[in-house]
Amino acid sequence: MKRIVVLGAGESGTGAAILAKEKGFDVFVSDCGTITEPYRALLDQNGVQWEDGKHSEELILNADEVVKSPGIPLTAPLIQKLQAQGTPIISEIEFAARYTNAKMICITGSNGKTTTTSLIFYILKQAGLNVGLAGNIGNSLALQVAHENHDYYVIELSSFQLDNMYDFKADVAILLNITPDHLDRYDYKFQNYVDAKFRITRNQTADDAFIYWAEDPVIDRCLRTLRVNATLYPYGFTVPNPLPVGEDELALKGRHNVLNSMAATIAANVVGIKKDVIRESLKTFQGVEHRLQYVATVRGVRWINDSKATNVNSCWYALESMTTPTVLILGGKDKGNDYSEIDELVKQKCHTLVFMGLHNEKLREHFGKLKEQNGELEIIDTDNLHDAVQAAYHAAKEGDTVLLSPCCASFDLFKSYEDRGEQFMAAVRAL
Repeated sequence: MKRIVVLGAGESGTGAAILAKEKGFDVFVSDCGTITEPYRALLDQNGVQWEDGKHSEELILNADEVVKSPGIPLTAPLIQKLQAQGTPIISEIEFAARYTNAKMICITGSNGKTTTTSLIFYILKQAGLNVGLAGNIGNSLALQVAHENHDYYVIELSSFQLDNMYDFKADVAILLNITPDHLDRYDYKFQNYVDAKFRITRNQTADDAFIYWAEDPVIDRCLRTLRVNATLYPYGFTVPNPLPVGEDELALKGRHNVLNSMAATIAANVVGIKKDVIRESLKTFQGVEHRLQYVATVRGVRWINDSKATNVNSCWYALESMTTPTVLILGGKDKGNDYSEIDELVKQKCHTLVFMGLHNEKLREHFGKLKEQNGELEIIDTDNLHDAVQAAYHAAKEGDTVLLSPCCASFDLFKSYEDRGEQFMAAVRAL
């Protein structure tokens, strides 16, 4: 019996283990952290052996194949040992795709993935298709393949997931944009990250679709030298507009969401969705939690939760959409960020910056120089969310907006960007 070892017992790892068990493999799950109770229960219900708090090498290195959580870096010592002995290491998406013939609509990019993925899923559901939502959102693809039988899957893919996908093929691949992100996982080499993103086109043929933002300079540069076998579908402001509604009719506001809506429209067209369904869906979609989410108006000040802005470019889009003087709350786990990308928008839109990370040294150094150029810019340094919200409350004036758009990962103070956003909204509502 072939032995499958799953490293990491979050959503993707637990789903992969259950699918592997169902397919008759000898399955073992190992997580060096604590497996949460819902996932423990699922593993136990399905008769899957597991351990947490450690990695027992004697139970792992004898695997025929390893399914790795995307959160585990390739540089981890255990992964290095597995690679040295030639053990195949794959992602949960790669593993799950072996057991379904469903059409795969896959979305990646540095920003806009969750919004675009959710919008495409919404359009397909409105059209009455049998469709699942997977990847970084929804239930894991593996768990859905094990327990459900969808005809289509709309999958949000991170670069970490793409790193360990080899035979998987997207029927529709969407590359929204590429800006520096996660450079700490890619030897601080931007091209390594770019290469990971372009893996979404791997194994595609002329019968498949590759949808991409035509005006992204990185994508444009790569397409000049990289061979992509899929049929190309560019979108943007310099190519024919695919939208079946006017921009002012879109439920999602902001220039970046016009682009996201274009990508979703083309994907729906490729799948064969009727234009009237696409039109109505674009007008009624409700958006994504923690992405430019309105929280409350307190003392005449609007509070916006953009906790999903885990990189600088995502914060750029958030700032671009601000129409009132802004207090910007930012900070968290730095991933090799270049904050200069938002300098001009900070000058134009913000009168106060509030830092809230455990390690704000890089923020202080960068924006301290900006303050020297613009003496009216206020900088407030805190090391926790509660103090940051209080500082923003006192700094904001009636008619202002307080924007949480951190530019950084959440793992210095929070479990996830969702946890950060929930705590922010709770703190705002308590004002």
